[in-house]
Formats: sequence, C-alpha cells, structure tokens
Amino acid sequence: MKKIFILTLLMVAQFSLLAQTVEVYPTNWWVGMKHHQIQLLIKNNTNLVNAKININYPGIIVKNIYVFKNTKYVSVDINIAATAKPGNVPIVLNWGNKKTETILWELKARRNGLGTQYAQGVNSNDFVYFLMPDRFSNGDESNDRVAGYKDQSLNRDSIYLRHGGDLQGIINHLDYIQNLGATTVWLTPVIENDMPNRTEHGYAFTNHYKIDKRLGGEEAYLKLSDELHKRGMKLMQDAVYNHVGLWHWMQQDPPSKDWIHQWPTFTQPNYKEQVFFDPYASEKDKKQMADGWFTKEMPDVNQSNPYVANFLIQHAIWCVEKFGVDGWRIDTYKYVDLDFMNRCNKALTDEYPNITMVGENWCEGIPNQAYFTVNKLNTKYKSNLTGAIDFEILFKGIQPALTQQNGVNSLYNTMSLDFLYEHPLTNLVFLDNHDMSRFYSVVDSSVAKQKMGLAWLFTTRGIPQLYYGTEILMGGKSYPHDGDVRLDFPGGWKGDKKNAFTGNGLTADEKNVQQYTKILADYRKQTSALRTGKLMQYIPSNGLYVYFRYDEKNTIMCVMNTDKDAKNISFSNYTERTKNFSSAIEITTGNKLLQTFSIPAQTMWVLQLK
Repeated sequence: MKKIFILTLLMVAQFSLLAQTVEVYPTNWWVGMKHHQIQLLIKNNTNLVNAKININYPGIIVKNIYVFKNTKYVSVDINIAATAKPGNVPIVLNWGNKKTETILWELKARRNGLGTQYAQGVNSNDFVYFLMPDRFSNGDESNDRVAGYKDQSLNRDSIYLRHGGDLQGIINHLDYIQNLGATTVWLTPVIENDMPNRTEHGYAFTNHYKIDKRLGGEEAYLKLSDELHKRGMKLMQDAVYNHVGLWHWMQQDPPSKDWIHQWPTFTQPNYKEQVFFDPYASEKDKKQMADGWFTKEMPDVNQSNPYVANFLIQHAIWCVEKFGVDGWRIDTYKYVDLDFMNRCNKALTDEYPNITMVGENWCEGIPNQAYFTVNKLNTKYKSNLTGAIDFEILFKGIQPALTQQNGVNSLYNTMSLDFLYEHPLTNLVFLDNHDMSRFYSVVDSSVAKQKMGLAWLFTTRGIPQLYYGTEILMGGKSYPHDGDVRLDFPGGWKGDKKNAFTGNGLTADEKNVQQYTKILADYRKQTSALRTGKLMQYIPSNGLYVYFRYDEKNTIMCVMNTDKDAKNISFSNYTERTKNFSSAIEITTGNKLLQTFSIPAQTMWVLQLK
C-alpha cells in the first residue's frame, strides 16, 4: 500500500458528479455519534494512485489516506467533530489537468428516538419469531423478479429457487406475528445477494450497503422496522462476518488479495472449535478452522486485515443507525476471528449500550458452546458475546427428552451445566431453524410431543425463538434437502388453499397447536417468573421431569411426563417450592388441580400454584 502524505483541502468550484463510477463505503454517516473516527473506502473504476483527495467541510478533518495495491481503491480516515452539521460532504478526486470527480457523501442527523425506541437489545423478556422472507409471504408481486440480478428464478414448485416472498409480506402479517405473542422478528439476511443461484436464504452477500430489491429494497426494510417499533416490537438482524458471496467485489476485485483468505486449493474448515481452547492444538488446525471456506461460492473474509475489520464494524453500526436494529443474530460465529468479534461487539455496545448479540455456535459440547459467550471458564481468551444460540440445550436436552427412553435425564444434565455461563438467561432457546430438521419431524409427527416441546420452550430459561410454521406443525427433514425445512408458510401467496393467517384449511391439530402456542406465549408475557425468574429442577424419575420457575410474584410448576404411563404427582415431593401452596391452575386448559394429581403419559403441564 502506498501512503499519500500531501492532503489538499481546497474547495472545488466546478465539478462533474459521476456517482455511477465512484462508490463510498459507508454510504453515509451521522453527526453526534460516539464512533466518529470513520474509515472511508472509496472505489473507482479508474486508477486513483495519482489522485489527490480534497475534502473541505466544517467539522471534518482528514487524518490519513492510503492507496491500495489495487489502485481503484483508496482509504480515507476522517474525524467528524462534535461541531459538524448534517449536510452533503463533497469528496473531490483531482487528477490535475482539470479532471475531477466529486462524490457528495451525506452526513445525516440521527434518527429521533434512537436509544429508547431502537437498539433496545433482545432479552429474556422477549419472544423471537424467526422467518425467511422469501418463504413467508409475497406482499408485492412487482419485485418477484428484478432486472439486472443474476438469479431470475421464480418457481414455488422448487425447494431451491426463489418463491417471491418479501418484506411487504411480513408487514402485511405483523398482526398475526404479534397476536401469536412474539415481541421480536428475526429474518434471514436481507442484504443484497446477487448470486446466480440459491439466493433464497440470503447468506452470501454481494453488496453490504444494499438491501435486496427482490425483498423490497431499503425502503421496505425501513418500513418494516418502523412498523415493528410502532407496535412496541423489535427487529433482530442476521449478521454475516465470516464470508461473502462469490460475486462480492471483495472476491471479484478486492483492494488487495488479503481481504479474502487464500488457499492453494479449495479448503473447508475442519469444523472443530476445540482448536481454539485445546492446549495441545496445532497452528495448522487453528488456521484451517478460522480461514477455511464453507463452499466455493462463499469466500472466507479475513477480519485480521484492519481495513476489512473497520469495514465490517462500520457496516454493523451503520445498520443499527440506519434501520433501527435492536439485536444481532451472528452467523457462523466460531469461524470468525475471535479477537475481531470482541472488537466488533464492543463497538456496538459502546455506541448502543443496550444492544445484544447472540452467536451461532453449533458445537460439540456445552463447555465448547460456553467458550464463545460471556462465561466462567478459566481460559486465555474471554468472549464478550452477550448470548449463545443454545444448540446444546436442543440436541442434548429437549430432543432426547422427547425421543429417547428416559431422555429427560439428558435434559436435566444439560441444564445443570448452566454454571458455565455468566448469564444463561441471555441464551436463545429453540426447537428448530432453517438449517435443521423441523421439530415435528424429529418427534415423528407426534402432536403430543410437539406440544410438550412448545411448553418447554416457553417455560425454560432464556429467550424463546420460534421458527415460522412450528406453531402449525410444519415438518421436514434437513437431510438430504435443506429446502424441505424452508417451505412456504401457507396463506402467504394469493390462491393458497390453506391459510395459517386466517385458519382456513388448517386441520384440527394444526389449529389446536397454533392456539396452544398463543396461550403459552401470552402467559409468558404476563408472568415475570417465566421471563426473568429463577429455575429449580428436580432429578428425573422414570421419565418424569419437574422444574419450577419462580420469583416474588409467582411460582410456576412445570411437569413433563415423557413416559408411556400416567404419573402421580404430590406437592409433598417438592416442598421447597410448594409448601405455601394448596392448589394449581393448568394454564393451557384452565383446569384446577389439588396437591395430589395424576398427569397423563406424553404430556406436559404448566401449573400456576395457588
């Protein structure tokens, strides 16, 4: 890289605005931000090595300028003073001989209400509804295909092609989501994915600073955020720091080769997170884990490059400020440079003290998972990630509890290891998502077990997350076709014979489970003991598992009978929590129970003690 020492800060009276050939990232910034030292990345179609960069705007000082090895790119470090006012900042590229190009870079006023209405964080008081925009609802047929995109597919009969769902479709059905009890909506990524195929999932970015037009673009995303916040709801954004799509300029035409991890031949990660804390791990294995590419279509980004790191951190802050993001779900967390992740997380919380982040860490053990979040482990590296997406409580907890004989012992054991987390209430708990078999299929299409899973989800510790369609018994196996777990939500398209939004065409079981979900979510919303209360569990016996959620206001007794026979229950076996109570109300039915009762097989009851 070549450093240019001469900075010319002169006003240019006449210039030609050629925005189509010059791009600046971030595309704008705001006055009054704590993060006011900004690294602009200027991308031009022609050589910038001999260009002088002229910026003359009150309150902006140019600190450094760098030309990259690829001389189409220049980095400009600026400081935005507290005295700077909103306006268009002229950035003039001057090659001499009267050849100039000027970009008007906008410095905006911050959004009113930010800090109270936005960037609130997502915590255990919330219930997260997770959906894929392309598969939820088509609210605007005009953007089903957009000219210029490489992927022009549109075929609902294919599980791999685009189906036309969009952000307007979500907006149209916020009543449904809110009435279900959800407080927060998490979407698979909405950032532009101009890839030739498999663009329905959104995880292969091609331009960080554009919202995919097939979803409605920036205008629709802003509208969704505003509509959520008007309702007192929250927006969770899916962040991908680990990789980009093959057609991103970072791969196609990077500022320098070290923006992307380079390998002599295609090399995938070894998928062993143990290398980061194993005292005997080799550097070779660490490098492959951190730097390997998931697929040939997803180049692995080098966050240890300081320019890349700044680009990603600024983009994260930009998204929160631009779109009013409340919390982050961070994709493929354990594959990203961990020092970078701490720096990025801190930058977000420095700017927005209440914002929260949960990381996707599909690990091979509970200590492994705890390692990547704020924990009580005695390790050299200490993560500042506020919460984990709790795969371990799913795979070693509720799944075996409902699919294996005496599997509740595994659930009990997994819960007992919460001492490894500093804040287990910040973990996101779930039954299924877009990468795994749907829970209804895991429990062999048992309605009773699906309801048991839901009862557990809304009463255990942490932040409950529901994958769209779980409330209406949508099934599907992730192997061999991940598309089978990403099917359309019924009623989201014109002409659908089945409509989960209205109930038309749903079976009796589907309606029953949908209503059951609403009851549980609504009760949780009203009951602080289930959101933030303490948890006490008793050792399971013959398939029976009993635990309590309690605080100074309420005591909730959760009784899970996974056995094939009914079980007799007596308050006298749980006197630490029941000694002051003489009866209970089962909240999903309203039935009153006395101190001794029998719970049927394959049933979970949620009891408010009286």
